[in-house]
Amino acid sequence: MNILSFEQKQQSINEQLQNKAEQLDLPEQLKLAVIYALNAGGKRLRPILMLAAYNAFSENEERVSDVVVALELIHTYSLIHDDLPAMDNDDFRRGQPTIHKQYDEATAILVGDGLLTLAFQVISSSADLEAEEKVFTITELSKASGLEGMIAGQYLDLKGEGEQLTVDELSMIHRRKTGELIRGAVKIGAYLGGATPPQIEALDEYASYLGLIFQVQDDILDVTGDENKIGKPVGSDVSLDKSTYPKLLGIDGAIEKRDDYMERAQKALREARVENTQLMDIIELFGKRSY
Repeated sequence: MNILSFEQKQQSINEQLQNKAEQLDLPEQLKLAVIYALNAGGKRLRPILMLAAYNAFSENEERVSDVVVALELIHTYSLIHDDLPAMDNDDFRRGQPTIHKQYDEATAILVGDGLLTLAFQVISSSADLEAEEKVFTITELSKASGLEGMIAGQYLDLKGEGEQLTVDELSMIHRRKTGELIRGAVKIGAYLGGATPPQIEALDEYASYLGLIFQVQDDILDVTGDENKIGKPVGSDVSLDKSTYPKLLGIDGAIEKRDDYMERAQKALREARVENTQLMDIIELFGKRSY
């Protein structure tokens, strides 16, 4: 993907999130906490991925701006809750204090809850989507972020701490915890853009591998990454005694697994007949990122 277009999309998404937060009628300190959460940086990879899936079939990005905002609201909520003391207990996210450290744990929980519910409010009240499109979008996002998606993945991830998991068990955790929202982003973007059912099916397979690519690279960076780039301490997974791809396969084996997933994702794109789009660039973006 062209770096300039990537940064332009990031900037546009940041502005949309900022505008949404500023429009909220909230107690001052709660509003500041919401703005802090949304302004904590972030690569905005999921909404950019959704836009890439949409742009493979349509060009009018403004029509899906509300869905893009909603997707990032859900992702931000999930990070806030992941960082809580009862979960991963992280003090820093993207180089800044996490919400429960900057404010307090109760505020962090409430902000996370609020962003999740706000996401569905944004979609249901969108003036740019038809009723059928709203139902499809809400259904897919609620499945991805709900009990059978991210929640189950986070639960299994927490229960897996201190356990010796197999590669298949680890992949299942990440298919849910990380992969489901990525699949939802691609599926919704393609659907709203006008993809055919066979194309959506092939792109769903692409997205499944993309989620695994993202997580394998995340595990690799937890061992080999630069703390200044990734915004959190290197080795945090080791300190929690989590099973990771490098732990199970070694660094070389993890890199080989990532590259295999990248090839499979490329094959799925060719089957969807959209290989000459930004979706192909995103495979490289996810798999070779350094932060």
